[in-house]
Amino acid sequence: MTQRPALPFTLDEQLCFALYSTSLAMTKAYKPILEKLGLTYPQYLTMLVLWESDDITVKDIATRLNLDSATVTPLLKRLETQGYIERVRGVSDERLVYVRLTKMGAALKRTAREVPAEIFCATQQTPEFLLKLRDDLTRLRTTLNDYNES
Repeated sequence: MTQRPALPFTLDEQLCFALYSTSLAMTKAYKPILEKLGLTYPQYLTMLVLWESDDITVKDIATRLNLDSATVTPLLKRLETQGYIERVRGVSDERLVYVRLTKMGAALKRTAREVPAEIFCATQQTPEFLLKLRDDLTRLRTTLNDYNES
């Protein structure tokens, strides 16, 4: 049996804390940019999903965001109140709720196109670094999701 290496145990040496605190810093960087659009960070992520694939179920949105439907529903209610989306019950299966962009929600995409560039500037990193980091984090998430499902 292979012996596990001794791993550091202080807060600043923990991978989980580096990920957590970086996530908080990233969300904080998005906040003033998204306030101009009238969106919170979770609402922005939800809109990104809808701008990619309009007229999809709540369940599909939740899956795409790695959240459960109960977490996504309040986000959708607020987006509907703002006039960006509409929720419609399925015709053949009323248990399904479809989410569609309104004209206002589709138009918001044009305004939101500047968000990635503003965040890129905030990071002060090269595109190559950020692309590799994104790919590494995606790989780590996949590995952890596989571990959690086993």
